[in-house]
Amino acid sequence: MISEKLLEILKKDGIVSIATQGKKGLHMVNTWNSYVQISPEGRFLIPAGYMHETEENIKQNPEVVITTASSKVKGLHGAGAGFLIKGKAEFVTSGPDFDILKEKFSWLRATLAVTIDSATQTW
Repeated sequence: MISEKLLEILKKDGIVSIATQGKKGLHMVNTWNSYVQISPEGRFLIPAGYMHETEENIKQNPEVVITTASSKVKGLHGAGAGFLIKGKAEFVTSGPDFDILKEKFSWLRATLAVTIDSATQTW
């Protein structure tokens, strides 16, 4: 599910935007491309230091929409490539998905684990 182009983007400078839907409406948070790790099963593992509203939203509705891009990767029409990712998320505070990130990010309180339903290159 995770293409070589998407993996290439995650290794470059760029931002990951995560959108959730909750009682207060649409909510977005950002993190860095370099923070995203891939589990052996192909899930996105994203360190959560705060993301409290995101966590509350996911308890009610696990669907997330994520965008990521980098100007440093050749895209469909020249410089710059990006992806639209849809999936289901959960916050994990123990176990392998948590441990993978805790080793790298001592400050995290949880791992946002995203099972990807689709990943579409948009540019």
